[in-house]
Amino acid sequence: MSRLVREQAQRAWEAGSRAVIVHVIQVAGSVPRGVGTRMLVEAQGPITGTIGGGRLEWEAIAAAREMAAQTPSGPEEVRELDFPLGPRLGQCCGGRVRLQLTRLGPSALQDWPEPALRFTLHLWGAGHVGQAIVQALHGIEARVRWLDEREEAWADFQAPASPSTVQVERVWSEPLESEVASARAGDFHLVLTHRHDLDLRICLALCQRNDFGFLGLIGSATKRARFEHQLLERAIARATLDRMVCPIGLPGIAGKEPAVIAASVVAQLLSESAPPESR
Repeated sequence: MSRLVREQAQRAWEAGSRAVIVHVIQVAGSVPRGVGTRMLVEAQGPITGTIGGGRLEWEAIAAAREMAAQTPSGPEEVRELDFPLGPRLGQCCGGRVRLQLTRLGPSALQDWPEPALRFTLHLWGAGHVGQAIVQALHGIEARVRWLDEREEAWADFQAPASPSTVQVERVWSEPLESEVASARAGDFHLVLTHRHDLDLRICLALCQRNDFGFLGLIGSATKRARFEHQLLERAIARATLDRMVCPIGLPGIAGKEPAVIAASVVAQLLSESAPPESR
């Protein structure tokens, strides 16, 4: 979400809109959002982002609206607010949040860091499940290289109508497995193309590199057994194959509909990714 907040702040500044950035700068105990979280409050416009909702956000919005409506005391006025959530706001999480309110200006935009990515995903295949996964990633800070050997594979894809934080690059290439060389160590991979032989070639190339952060292969336990046999014959180590996840998705979530698979797989990717430094 922070990427969308930053982009809206840039548009508001260019349009001459009075606005205030609400920034979580310090926390203690149990709190709704972490240090680094930002929300944009415009005097005569929308509120973009969230610092966690509830009474904390309501009071922060009120303070930011008041500040935005006043005559600036400086080019980029800054105020700080301290909220003990339990005693002052009656929120049961009971922690403490310190907020910085900054009038929107060039310095505030320049100092706004790029949001931390949860992961970079190479999504091998643009069929129904691949499309559902991209839809499910909407709103998540991630980078996706979406690969297929069929140029027409994306013809029916309906991108989300609203802006998304996920950065998607479509790659049409043949032979598709040659794109494995473009991956970086630690990247995530989901292999779900339209052909088992292509899935196998991609998995072989990834296992030969053996530097993936996550490797998921769509299919059943039977498909996994067949792939293991063929990859062992090609001198892939058992320890590498043990890192390959097949079937994909969190255990206990039943259903073969693309949307169900996608929800389960995205949750699995999030559980495998390192937490971002700030949210």
